[in-house]
Amino acid sequence: MKNKAMKKVVALSMSTMLMATALVGCGEKAEAPQSTGSDNTQTTSGDTTTATAPADTTSDEAADKTYAPDEITDFTFFAGMPGTEINSGNNEIQDMIAEKTGVRLKETWLTGQTVSEAIGSIIASGTYPDLIDGGDGCADLYNEGVLIPWDEYLESGKYPNLTNYYTKNEWDQFRQDDGHIYWCNVFQNTKGAPTGTAHNDEAFWIQARVLEWDNYPEIKTLDQYFDLLERYAAANPKTKDANGNEMDIIPYTCLCDDWRYFCIENAPQFLDGYPNDGSVIVDFEGKDPTIVDYNTTPTAKRYFQKLNEEYKKGIVDKDFGTQKYDDYIQKLSNGNVLGMCDQYWDFQQINDALLTAGLDAQGCNYVPLGLTIDEGMDNRWHTYGDTLNTASGIAVTTSCADPDLAFSFLDKMLDQDIMNLRFWGVEGVDYLVDDNGLFYRTPEIRAQVADPKYKADHMCTYSYLPQYGGTSDDGINANLPEEQPSEFYDKLAEPLKKCFDAYGAKNYPDLIGSVVEDVNATHPWFPMWSYSNNLDTSTPGGVAWTKMGETKHEWLPKIVMASDFDAEWDNYMKAYEGCNPQDFLGQMQEELDRRVEAAKNAG
Repeated sequence: MKNKAMKKVVALSMSTMLMATALVGCGEKAEAPQSTGSDNTQTTSGDTTTATAPADTTSDEAADKTYAPDEITDFTFFAGMPGTEINSGNNEIQDMIAEKTGVRLKETWLTGQTVSEAIGSIIASGTYPDLIDGGDGCADLYNEGVLIPWDEYLESGKYPNLTNYYTKNEWDQFRQDDGHIYWCNVFQNTKGAPTGTAHNDEAFWIQARVLEWDNYPEIKTLDQYFDLLERYAAANPKTKDANGNEMDIIPYTCLCDDWRYFCIENAPQFLDGYPNDGSVIVDFEGKDPTIVDYNTTPTAKRYFQKLNEEYKKGIVDKDFGTQKYDDYIQKLSNGNVLGMCDQYWDFQQINDALLTAGLDAQGCNYVPLGLTIDEGMDNRWHTYGDTLNTASGIAVTTSCADPDLAFSFLDKMLDQDIMNLRFWGVEGVDYLVDDNGLFYRTPEIRAQVADPKYKADHMCTYSYLPQYGGTSDDGINANLPEEQPSEFYDKLAEPLKKCFDAYGAKNYPDLIGSVVEDVNATHPWFPMWSYSNNLDTSTPGGVAWTKMGETKHEWLPKIVMASDFDAEWDNYMKAYEGCNPQDFLGQMQEELDRRVEAAKNAG
């Protein structure tokens, strides 16, 4: 999970305020389709308990209603993440969903700003979309009083899909300090049997062709990883892009841009064999779980010293410290970057880009490795089971003229027929059904649904609206095509199939080889980032957290590029200690103790 400093109030120019105003608007009736959207999806794995749904008071007639064009309401939605818009007023599946729900959603995505800047701009403009996912800015929207409480809608019995989306205990964890629920996270929620094939978490990634070149070695440690990158780059200094142009190999790159500097800073917690608590390590080996600062461990120093050594050798991208996210994504798309450390969702779109460019056939797709600092250690890079992120999610704003319709729309997103439309598409066009009821795609259909123009004209995932992973109501199919075991394997490029077969793996979690455990059951505090992500400067711990983030963002690129690593590390540690990290760690320990005690009291 991204590990960010707290949100800041940003100074806004008039042009930025006007940009925010242009992004959003209230829902209105429309005779003709007007829409934008995204194919920006995330995958889930694991399982979760579900609450007993209240009686559905919706009549069959209402459930089966088809809306005429003049009955369809256009709602607006802003997501604090980059995404790809679909064609406004000319998307086939979006229109089909609108006929079933009475709503067409105009999605707007984060462009040219950080999420803090974008949410600050929207707040300053005073003009809000009907629905919003503000990411780490959700707390700022709540503090402004511009979000509608969900409680009465969840308790009304009119929206059983939403009420049943989480258990009562899980919904209670979304409550803010005024006792109300204002948003719902739509990821990491499994229905039926888990079907996860993806590793949607963080890892050290490597191109499949690099592993093939070395006859699929066992790569367990950071040193072994960089040794392989060095040897491959020495033997293969050049490669070709999708157009046949020769390029230099970049053995390893990393991202330090804005909040995405987690790509460089939080690896030490994983290298020491701990799961993704994001902002801290929780040492659970002793009598009582204890907060540990992963920034100052011996492993942290060894990790950054290794990056420093590799930078001096020319293995680490010389431009890593200044590249922006778009530069980073472009490099990965070119196929000449051999490896990096990142969350899968941060570069997921590259898979389709490599497919359509034909670079997948060259083995340029990335596979995850579960590295530790030393051999013989367990790794916990992959999180089994769903992770409940209560820090952010989709919300309905006070600018929405028809909240009942908005909640009805969100509720219907979880109807199985609409889930199928969103993620599989139209039967007979975007997928086929075999004699056993199993959904599948031919190579021609896979190429079609991966085509950017086809997705813009036809597909509509509404990827930041409520959704399920796991198994469909039919008990046969995965809700998400990428989690359908047969479809997952058949879709793989030949170099990936060879890689999976060589390691005896059926999916990406098999490749990474993490300890198979439901961390949510064994670690009732998990994940701690769900608390730290919402810290602000109202407490000494929040002040320290902010300063720690600013200091790491400044110093970590410098120590990787330092001519004298030890001297620069000492300077960094002095600057870091000046942030009073003990204030933050103490507040995290209090929250850890609270969560452990709450779990005991819950039985």
